[in-house]
Amino acid sequence: MGRRKGGNKALAPSGQKSGPAADGMNLDGGKEQEEAPEVVAIDEKAESSNLEVSPLIGSDKTSADYYFDSYSHFGIHEEMLKDVVRTKTYQNVIYQNSFLFKNKVVLDVGAGTGILSLFCAKAGAKHVYAVECSLMADMAQEIVQTNGYSNVITVLKGKVEEIELPVAHVDVIISEWMGYFLLFENMLNTVLYARDKWLNNNGIVLPDKASLYLTAIEDAEYKEDKIEFWSNVYGFDMSCIKKQAMIEPLVDTVDQNQIVTNCQLLKTMDISKMAPGDVSFMAPFKLVAERNDYIHALVAYFDVSFTKCHKLMGFSTGPRSKATHWKQTVLYLEDVLTICEGEAVVGSLTVEPNERNPRDVDIMLKYSLNGQHCQASRTQHYKMR
Repeated sequence: MGRRKGGNKALAPSGQKSGPAADGMNLDGGKEQEEAPEVVAIDEKAESSNLEVSPLIGSDKTSADYYFDSYSHFGIHEEMLKDVVRTKTYQNVIYQNSFLFKNKVVLDVGAGTGILSLFCAKAGAKHVYAVECSLMADMAQEIVQTNGYSNVITVLKGKVEEIELPVAHVDVIISEWMGYFLLFENMLNTVLYARDKWLNNNGIVLPDKASLYLTAIEDAEYKEDKIEFWSNVYGFDMSCIKKQAMIEPLVDTVDQNQIVTNCQLLKTMDISKMAPGDVSFMAPFKLVAERNDYIHALVAYFDVSFTKCHKLMGFSTGPRSKATHWKQTVLYLEDVLTICEGEAVVGSLTVEPNERNPRDVDIMLKYSLNGQHCQASRTQHYKMR
């Protein structure tokens, strides 16, 4: 999973449109997002695929090898805490809806530094159980003590699937579980495990809705820099690396002016009701060009909603909203699609946890374009790891 140069900037690029304030719905602005169409059939005979490539370099290593260790370092927590869209939204959800937390027992899944637990305690929670598996749990314990909440917050070090709570049930489960492409690192299944084991029948999960979207962009300059670079490296052909670079999605902030098509809703997940298996899905899409342009990549992003609040609250990680540390996920196409206004790229996106390591994500993209200047049909495979 790559990043652009300078891809860790916390603020939106100059000229990028910012979304509404984080205390309300900060969902992706601009054109109205469309729901998924009926399944679109693609002519399999005309397709080509990037499946027949050599194994990824270092493919014996997965995110499981460093997942919990990575969260032991303060740097990743600093990046998340400084993500104002993320952290202020959670703070406002809790402080402005204290009726959801007052005298309630709360479970914070993947507590990190304990910031969400502290918000809940300050909002009047009866008790908060903060579960954190990484070494940051020790720091969270000290932070809780330093801020005078030891009588309200209990930090439990360990995996949610392995620890035992001192109580049989909780009233609220809160978690910031979302990863790149929404599902990378697959922490959602941990939240669902906690929900099924400890949540009261009338309890709530926050956030309770998450939606994944897809759009298409023109990105000739960076595709040339990242992908085509390998075709001629100081006069030598290193295109074997180019094939592998195509398989790894890029995490980066996309300029809204690069967007060529509508934004298509792929999948909405109801965290209160969904089953663990629902993280695997196939979603059809139809992306209609809004101008004459070229398409070099598809871009995925997600929105998160807290629907149990007095007023609907949430945020978007889309290109038309204020930038977050999640940025967007760029899937480069092997084809450069020449598309005219009104023409459509149709296809499907299949998403599932990697069989060997469920924290990684396997993505299969099928797409076709039958346009005035371009006809293409292809299947591409991507691996987030």
